[in-house]
Amino acid sequence: MTKLRRDQLVVVDIEATCWRRSEPPPGQFPEIIEVGLCILDLASATPSRKRSILVKPERSRVSSFCRKLTGITQEMVDGGVSFAEACETVVKEYDTFDLTWVSWGDYDRRKFQAQCRERNVPYPFSDSHINVKRVYAEVKKIKPVGLGRAVRDSHLEFEGSHHRGHDDAWNIAKVLGILLKEHGPSLLAPYWQA
Repeated sequence: MTKLRRDQLVVVDIEATCWRRSEPPPGQFPEIIEVGLCILDLASATPSRKRSILVKPERSRVSSFCRKLTGITQEMVDGGVSFAEACETVVKEYDTFDLTWVSWGDYDRRKFQAQCRERNVPYPFSDSHINVKRVYAEVKKIKPVGLGRAVRDSHLEFEGSHHRGHDDAWNIAKVLGILLKEHGPSLLAPYWQA
């Protein structure tokens, strides 16, 4: 196994098809429709390379609830790439086998693992994942909070649209960047995986 680089993190946030009552209509299944990413440089605690990859769903449609929540329309994802192509792009453009990746909570990791298994698509990340929501809560000595509150409590302005993957990834990186500036990169030592 290759030793992971510790100079950068890949920050990831996904959006998936969803419905008001959380239960999909008969014959539909929640699936990833956007992969948002950016890079967080650990030395400068600065995000860069923000990207949105829209993914064409195969087993669901974008509901009106999902459209209102995310701003993503069926027409937008109809022009997207397949899930397999999205995963290939993530690996090629973000060096994800050599870097630890982070997300706000554990949903993104679990959803990627499940959808990769279901579609027989190679998992596009290293096994090293950090749940930034958990790190934030432990550092601040509070119960876990949503990203919007963490941005406000960090005295930051939310950039972009909440519940758009690339904007959420960017704001996650900004919140983690503040923690790194306050506590240094050693803050992540307990969370690093091989």
